[in-house]
Amino acid sequence: MLRRVFKAFGYRDFRLLWGGACTSSVGTWMQKVAQSWLVLSISGSPFLLGLDAFLGEIPIFLFSLVGGVVADRVERRHILLASQYIQMTCAFVLAALIGFHVVQVWHILVLSFITGFAQAFGGPAYQALIPMLVDKEDLPNAIALNSIQFNLARVIGPVLGGLALTQLGAVWCFGLNGLSFVAVIVSLIRLQARFVPERTGATMLASMGQGIRFVRHQGAMASLIVLAFCMTALAIPMITFLPVFAKDVFRRGPTVFTIFLSVSGAGSITGALIVAGLGNIQNKGRVALTMLLALGTGIAGFALSKTLLLSCILLFLTGASLIAVFATISSLVQLITANEMRGRVMSVYNVAFRGGMPFGSLLTGWLVPVFSAPSVLAVNGLLLVGLGLYFLTFERRVAAL
Repeated sequence: MLRRVFKAFGYRDFRLLWGGACTSSVGTWMQKVAQSWLVLSISGSPFLLGLDAFLGEIPIFLFSLVGGVVADRVERRHILLASQYIQMTCAFVLAALIGFHVVQVWHILVLSFITGFAQAFGGPAYQALIPMLVDKEDLPNAIALNSIQFNLARVIGPVLGGLALTQLGAVWCFGLNGLSFVAVIVSLIRLQARFVPERTGATMLASMGQGIRFVRHQGAMASLIVLAFCMTALAIPMITFLPVFAKDVFRRGPTVFTIFLSVSGAGSITGALIVAGLGNIQNKGRVALTMLLALGTGIAGFALSKTLLLSCILLFLTGASLIAVFATISSLVQLITANEMRGRVMSVYNVAFRGGMPFGSLLTGWLVPVFSAPSVLAVNGLLLVGLGLYFLTFERRVAAL
């Protein structure tokens, strides 16, 4: 079982990229802890907390299609390196603003947008690069292990971020995040895999159109894209608004917020390990939809929970369900996509998957002051349950995969 889980580590380039990305992700989650608490502390506004999440994700919605075309036309390592340099610079700038005591909310919002812009080009290139590093039969394991590194960072990063925030101050969270990008930059430089793009006379718009047409005519692909958008729009706000539950619902401080993030991340690691252990299983679509039902139920339960212990248990379960749905859907998209179309198709998927986050966070941030955080997130959970039932009973193309 364990041998099957870690099979993708047998590939040197994948191992290199995984290690660098893991270090960078830890730094990013350290910054997320400090940034969320900083915005809420400076402004006292759940709306601005949602706006910060919106501005960090909306560039991915706006520019990922262009990023996908670029990923099919340019050496993907070069795109990723440029993305890392920009994100590293933003982290250091924010650390300097806090260190000189001149930081304002608008500084954070602008830098969130710039970081999101860099990720809009880095995301499709990264996702298109992974299948080049492993054999096709090991792709589900590689995707699940990639989810593990992200969610391992969600456990380690918030713990380190919480300690740095409470003991050293926010400037350390941002400064250490900037340093963490050095690891992934070194890993990218050392990669042996090279992508040689095919020459094409097609315009940028024509190339984007090819990717969209591929999605529309590739069986269940369009349904997978819709699922990705709805899942993140309805599920990610639970993570975005954990500071509100810690501060306003349970009347606690950043320590409880850190515990919430860590428990959710631990659940996600568990879910990713299970998916990696199962490997290239049959009926991936039905498994993904079943996990979607569990995710919606867990979110609704967390929103209505009145005790800290029960909330942590439900966060663990929702974290496991969320990553199981994500890893399974990502595997399905990658497995039915041709390599020469991978950058464009993954950019469409990235628009859906990451595009749901800003709209979900912004809408939730607008509704929370009106109806309360528990009420809004409970409805989000019930909508996810309804979505899963619809795809299981009526629109069955995903369930048939």
